[in-house]
Amino acid sequence: AQSPQFYKQMAMAAGFERVFEFGPVFRADPSFTSRHMTEFTGIDMEISYVDSHEDVMRFLENMLQYVYQRVKEEHDEQIKELFGVDILIPSVPFPRLTMAQALEILKAEGYTLPPEKKGDIDPGGERTLADWVKRQHNHDFFYLIDWPITVRPFYHMRHADAPQLTKSFDLIARGTEIVTGAQREHRYDVLRQQALEKGLTLESI
Repeated sequence: AQSPQFYKQMAMAAGFERVFEFGPVFRADPSFTSRHMTEFTGIDMEISYVDSHEDVMRFLENMLQYVYQRVKEEHDEQIKELFGVDILIPSVPFPRLTMAQALEILKAEGYTLPPEKKGDIDPGGERTLADWVKRQHNHDFFYLIDWPITVRPFYHMRHADAPQLTKSFDLIARGTEIVTGAQREHRYDVLRQQALEKGLTLESI
């Protein structure tokens, strides 16, 4: 993978409290998918001094609402004319589903996750959850939160009262994951221990 992530983190360590950029991302992922993750343009951001990942989610949903509103104000008629689409400005806060709730919803909806996706949600599952959120909340966006540490990187902070879960999220838009985020673990001893638990060697990082 080649992404701006570690460069952004170094900028934070240098004293920049908020950093964002638009740039290309390259990944050696399977390319025959709806996500086209091998090469895309991403918006990356880092925010210092948060109380939790909720601060990041609030920032993100407010930013998206603002962008939708400005695009509608500036280009609503052209978009309707060219694409036949009526832009809907999303309300905030976006719905939030814990991973545990999501698995229960998928079970109730009759959707079975592939065995290799234990602790994770596949694209079909994301679309099923998006359909459920649309029916229940009339919303095109939702956050999938409280991911297990087994499927998240070592640097994601864990819940103090549920150490098997991370303070992380995915943002799903109309059935497609568009954002992954988390509160980063900043305590050296905890970060070191979590890296070792993941089987990493400290020398390499």
